[in-house]
Amino acid sequence: MMAKAGHRHALWWLAAVSFIESSVFPIPPDVMLIPMVLAAPTRWARIALICTLASVAGGFLGYAIGHFAMDSIGMAILGAFHLVDKFHALKPVIDEWGVWFIIVKGMTPIPYKLVTITAGAFDFDLARFTFASVIARGLRFFLVAALLWKFGTPIRDFVERRLTLVTTLFVLLLVGGFAVLKFL
Repeated sequence: MMAKAGHRHALWWLAAVSFIESSVFPIPPDVMLIPMVLAAPTRWARIALICTLASVAGGFLGYAIGHFAMDSIGMAILGAFHLVDKFHALKPVIDEWGVWFIIVKGMTPIPYKLVTITAGAFDFDLARFTFASVIARGLRFFLVAALLWKFGTPIRDFVERRLTLVTTLFVLLLVGGFAVLKFL
């Protein structure tokens, strides 16, 4: 992955990894996103946009797997990542929290394929899935890229070691902000 991040077709490789990670691939695109932004900091927004759009497009593949082939392909993928138990527990969460679940989970480093396949398996509204996926993946990848652009190499180690913490704090601030606005 690191070698592909420096390849002359790195943007295409990033798009491919972002696409397949959303449904079947175990390695998140951050392993390419981080060195690519550090190598070309002025292109951070373009790199994050490509990563986001490819990830959302790959999310449609995950959704289709869940919707059309859950019993065969979907369960095999979730089983390979030891996510079957989590899948079964998500039906009431998807029914009640839907968009918010996708936004929160799609921003974190948890396997996004769990979110995409589950949404398809439970027939979650495709338009709402698309909206939530664009928000979640956009926030996730643009946050990482913007931090790297702003702070450069010194922030890399922090982001790599504490990506879950960074995205969780961001989600808490985002949800807290909406809660404050709702009750004002």
